Amino acid sequence: MKLMIASDIHGSAYWCEKLLEAWRSEDMPRMLLLGDLLYHGPRNDLPKDYAPKRVIELLNGIRGHLLCVRGNCEAEVDQMVLQFPVMADYCVLPLKDRILYATHGHVHGETNPPPLIHGDVLLCGHTHIPAFNGHEDFTYVNPGSVSIPKNGSAHSYIVMEGETLLWKDLATGETWRQETLA
Repeated sequence: MKLMIASDIHGSAYWCEKLLEAWRSEDMPRMLLLGDLLYHGPRNDLPKDYAPKRVIELLNGIRGHLLCVRGNCEAEVDQMVLQFPVMADYCVLPLKDRILYATHGHVHGETNPPPLIHGDVLLCGHTHIPAFNGHEDFTYVNPGSVSIPKNGSAHSYIVMEGETLLWKDLATGETWRQETLA
């Protein structure tokens, strides 16, 4: 499986455009978005170039390539303007003999995982902090945030090829972390 994984655009046209430029240069067939696409939320400052209508236009332009789960900032009105499904609480993708369980992270996350078995991968956004943490029954993976990174992290996304994960900096295109799913 070859997949770009990103989360927490929060209405930033600037960072959404950067994400789409990276997606095109990475030549990925699909992008998995882990929610919080349009609204910045009451706990966050406005991201750079906050323009949800522009983000709608940009994402609708590649709608056939997107898989998406609902973040805590998504509402029914978002689904009315986006031309791809955004209201699913989770997405399960097969990955050899395990599953990739993708969700935003505000309901099920690293400290409150859904039912998983040894080897499964829990993929979340929400915290805006990149992570790769092994647990007894699963591996927790977080791409960080496209537009509002926290804890000094970069504006980031993940490129997944097979079982290799590459965290990339949206501003520079540099790979700053690489992990392999065991």
